[in-house]
Amino acid sequence: MSGAPLFEIEDLHVSADGNEILKGVDLTIEVGEIHALMGPNGSGKSTLASALLGSPEYTITQGRIRYQGDDITEWGPDDRGKAGIFLAFQYPQAIPGVSVINFLRQALSARKGIDLSVLELRLAIMEWMERLEMDPAFADRYLNEGFSGGEKKRNEILQMAILEPELAILDETDSGLDIDALRVVAKGVREVQADRPELGLLVVTHYQRLLDELKPSHVHLLIDGRIVESGGMELVARLEAEGYESWQTPVAS
Repeated sequence: MSGAPLFEIEDLHVSADGNEILKGVDLTIEVGEIHALMGPNGSGKSTLASALLGSPEYTITQGRIRYQGDDITEWGPDDRGKAGIFLAFQYPQAIPGVSVINFLRQALSARKGIDLSVLELRLAIMEWMERLEMDPAFADRYLNEGFSGGEKKRNEILQMAILEPELAILDETDSGLDIDALRVVAKGVREVQADRPELGLLVVTHYQRLLDELKPSHVHLLIDGRIVESGGMELVARLEAEGYESWQTPVAS
């Protein structure tokens, strides 16, 4: 559908194990925009990221998800991935016996129908590995097995660079990273976006420091399953100064 937003969430309600976690989320991402989603623990941030990728652990009970004008609410994770939606996980899973380069080869074949040889793919990823300060030997290691936190996150950004999604959702990519690793990851994200300025990004984070690096155009505050305020980087500064208490409803005694 021409003229449709890149990504649109309308009145999204999501439950897990019979408990409602998201209670009516609305969010629109246009081509090339960077949106940040912040909120305290338990507010529903990772639930939203998982629901957007079609995780079977979560049930959408109301609302719609649209991507490039198509209703994808019922689509499974594979269909969403092939269509160009990418999720970088907070805790990437290890896959013993599958090397980074073979994983990328399979993923690229599924995403684009391109069946590159290992040699062709190795040449394609060398530049990105250098930009992400990754040892070239990394390509032959088993996916995420024995990787440090920083290596796992760099590997996710490498996947995002090679797979060329239209929309990337980064779920607490800064979690567990020291400041140097965080800067490398943030630089990688910026370089992917510089190469592909039409890429839309939804960055889920607790921390101002990643947003200082990425400079999102839109910042949303999720509390108790609802977006309670949206703004720009000034909202991040206010959060840093005041914490979440200003927006949280006091619990009746």
